[in-house]
Amino acid sequence: MCLIAFAWRSHPRYRLVVAANRDEYFGRPAAPAGFWDEQPNVLAGRDLEAGGTWLGITLDGRFAALTNYRNPADKKTGAPSRGALVADFLTGRMSSHEYVPLVEKRAADYNGFSLLVGDAASMFFFSNRGGRAARVAPGVHGLSNHLLDTPWPKVEKAKAGLLALLDGPFDFETAFGLLNDTGRAAGSELPSTGVSLEVEERLSAIRILAVGGYGTRCSTALCFTQGGRIEFHERSYTEEGGVSGTVSYRLTLAQGKARASSRRAESPPPKTPLRAR
Repeated sequence: MCLIAFAWRSHPRYRLVVAANRDEYFGRPAAPAGFWDEQPNVLAGRDLEAGGTWLGITLDGRFAALTNYRNPADKKTGAPSRGALVADFLTGRMSSHEYVPLVEKRAADYNGFSLLVGDAASMFFFSNRGGRAARVAPGVHGLSNHLLDTPWPKVEKAKAGLLALLDGPFDFETAFGLLNDTGRAAGSELPSTGVSLEVEERLSAIRILAVGGYGTRCSTALCFTQGGRIEFHERSYTEEGGVSGTVSYRLTLAQGKARASSRRAESPPPKTPLRAR
């Protein structure tokens, strides 16, 4: 996951709105978003190579997502999969407040990452390249392959687009339009993260068209309403740039509202896909 724009407790109708793109090698096997057979409370895509995920939600109102921190010089081999940090939160029982300190204790084992974990009560951000964990303040935020709200051009453009989207009711097709922006930033506006300027320019697009087998694999648009409804939409892309499929879900949280604890309801809410094409 390489770009996440999100609005946290900044809208009277929505607790959380997310528009995100996952960038990855197309040769790495992955499953599209769906409910996990062994964890039916979890709705997320799945990395079929390491078993984790890049972004997901649960039926009790939890959310987690992760981006890699780009610095090729400090990459180490044999590190555990960063996707497990998202999966462990979604499949566990800890609140975001309880979970983040445990991640901090073992953060040095991993290659660079930036992690978001949230529940009905709070959201936290932590990067093992950015100091201590911090509670996310209400507002519109953006995260790419650095720290929260680092003002890279693609982050600022995505935040502005999400802010405009919030002027009306949540529209996932409009969110997908925002995430489909392939325009690149000028070289003079770009950071230096240890890759060539040519690569920096290619990676500066909100949606990265595949070169050398790497690019935007899928886009996710989701929202949690204040009243306990969820919309979750994921659109996948081929290496050639076309759309390979879209899955959409509308869900109702237990008892009509998000639950701060991670305990599953005895009678889970219905899991009804709107479409899969």
